[in-house]
Amino acid sequence: MRAALIGAFALMFAAPLAAADMPGVTETEIRIGNTTAYSGPASAYGTIAKTEQAYFDKVNAEGGINGRKIVFISYDDAYSPPKTVERTRELVERDEVLAVFQTLGTPANTAIHKYLNAREVPQLFASSGAKAFTNPEEYPWTFGWNPTLEDEGTIYGRYILQEHSDATVAVLYQNDDYGREVLEGLRIGLGDKADEMIVATASYETSDPTVDSQVVTLKNSGATVFVNIATNKAAAQAIRKAHEIDWKPVQLLNSVANSVAAVMKPAGTEASEGIISAAYIKDPTDPTWADAPDMKEWNAFMDEYFPDGDKNSILTAYGYAAAHTLVKVLEQAGDDLSRENVIRQAANLKDYVPPMLLPGVSVTTSPDDYGVIENMQLMRFNGERWELFGDLY
Repeated sequence: MRAALIGAFALMFAAPLAAADMPGVTETEIRIGNTTAYSGPASAYGTIAKTEQAYFDKVNAEGGINGRKIVFISYDDAYSPPKTVERTRELVERDEVLAVFQTLGTPANTAIHKYLNAREVPQLFASSGAKAFTNPEEYPWTFGWNPTLEDEGTIYGRYILQEHSDATVAVLYQNDDYGREVLEGLRIGLGDKADEMIVATASYETSDPTVDSQVVTLKNSGATVFVNIATNKAAAQAIRKAHEIDWKPVQLLNSVANSVAAVMKPAGTEASEGIISAAYIKDPTDPTWADAPDMKEWNAFMDEYFPDGDKNSILTAYGYAAAHTLVKVLEQAGDDLSRENVIRQAANLKDYVPPMLLPGVSVTTSPDDYGVIENMQLMRFNGERWELFGDLY
């Protein structure tokens, strides 16, 4: 399958491509599609796409991509997979976008990746860490962007084994592919001791108004470590509830919910202090990076193109880095903006370092390796900001 696909690409590259061979591309524009949660239980993540739009505005103001302006068509799917499917079909069949970029969330991307692969539409840098989105053999038109959920869970399991080998563990997780995949990674990291150490798990639905009852149940297990696998709203609720009921375990929080602005501060400074998470993006609130060139550039970008954006939110840094990665691919593609060449370029990033990534984190992809971000570092919240510790995993 791989050889046949590459062979077909090679034949198509042998001759100049007509405009009809480049859906979503004209002499003056490149249409890129997106769905995200501007409303619903994950609406805090809508700031990612707003940041991406702002960065594309900057690129367009500076001349675009080889003279073409990026037209970013972004629809609200409310973090509801059926709505994601509907909006994505509109993007492909009505708006005729070149590619779909940064669809938010594992459930949403899972709902559309077979459709996009069947239509041979690039699904670029999905805002998810599901393993399925780094599988070129089965889904050659799909790239994830985040570190895989399983790998992140494995990091937490290894940390627990190393630092709290006698602990008992309770886990809150979102009841979907995202939550289950992080939980599976945690079990992998704990290895043979997983069944012994994990004494309680509780799931929640994104439609649940609170996770208070789940946190009370987990506390009653007597666990000394609490692993919080949740998106922003539920994660903040869980942190706050644990504090209210005087449960004081070692807490580990998955990276999708470690925003200071969206989670840690709403949960409360005292409740959040000491929580451990993992990162690959520079925290804008960390003074360590104040003089870093990319942080200065990001601040200037925010001031000019997204003045209403939250400079304390890591989500704006994330959106900025992801948008840079797409622009890099489009620039590499040159005037051949066929879908086939865009995928080819996405699979040909060499030691690329988007701004706002932690030192040592870079992007290298190949036709056999669709992993984009593959490193993370642990960090601890001091009540005001995150402090990194240890080495890159």
